[in-house]
Formats: sequence, C-alpha cells, structure tokens
Amino acid sequence: MVMQDIEKAEVLNAFFSSKTSLQQDASEAAGKVWSKEDTPLVEEDQVRDCLSKLDVYKSMGPDGIHSHMLRNLADVIARPFSVMFAEPWQVGEVPEHWRKANVTPIFKKGKKKDLEIYRLASFTSIPGKVMGQIILGTISRHTKDKKVNGSSGCGFTKRIPSHA
Repeated sequence: MVMQDIEKAEVLNAFFSSKTSLQQDASEAAGKVWSKEDTPLVEEDQVRDCLSKLDVYKSMGPDGIHSHMLRNLADVIARPFSVMFAEPWQVGEVPEHWRKANVTPIFKKGKKKDLEIYRLASFTSIPGKVMGQIILGTISRHTKDKKVNGSSGCGFTKRIPSHA
C-alpha cells in the first residue's frame, strides 16, 4: 500500500504503461508525406467554424490555452490558425507540444486500491484538438467523395444514405 502522491503516481504509471499497446512505429510512417499538390487546404472558414463551436466548459491542456478564449477570438485567430495548421499537413508530423497531455486517472467505482477500475483521461492542447477535427472532416469527406467504404459503409463512420 502506498500513501504518498508520488508513489501513487508511479504505481498507476507502471500499471497503465504495461497495458498500453498502441505504440506507433515512426519508421513505418517515414516517407508517407503528402505532396504539395495533394495536400488539402486548411480553410479559414473551417477553422473559424471549429473554434466558434468549442465547448467553453472543457478543461485546458498542458499549454494553458483555454477554450473560452479561443472561442471568443475565433474571428481574429482563424486566419493565423489556418496557416499554422497547414504546416503539419505538409511535413506529415504533428507538433510535439500538441502531442503532450495532462493525464489523470479517474476513479470509477469499487475499491480504490484496485488499479483496473480507473480510467485515464488525457487533457491535450485545444488547438491540437481543433486541428484533429479539421483532419477528421477532411478525411471523412475524402472517403465519402471517393466512395472508399462502398455501399455498406463502415462501423466507424457516419452512415451515408445510398441516394446521396
């Protein structure tokens, strides 16, 4: 049994690290960069739309940028953010500071000493989340336009009516 906060953090880290199997192989991703001609544009309107719909009650990430501020400044920062979001598309890499997160174990129910009942919550950068939403929208439109999933659709995408 551990009593100190640092000891608790180390025990939880060791437990959850042993359970994580989602390691990305960087060498596999090497060389899969979009050509400039194929790189989707990050439109200012897309960015403004995402920023204006941010939930102001969500927690901020490790960068300390709050969603309330971004939502209020959506009209002013949409253009610079669209330029900033274009770079990761071109180089094929998400900025390191957007990959960092404040990870917090959240108790569900049962005995607090049973580590398996905790779930992890990751609080990441809000600008990184906005960029993720734009990427998801772009990929979703591409798969719909190119009919990548066929008529039966896919369990992880929104259903596209056959008459669409």
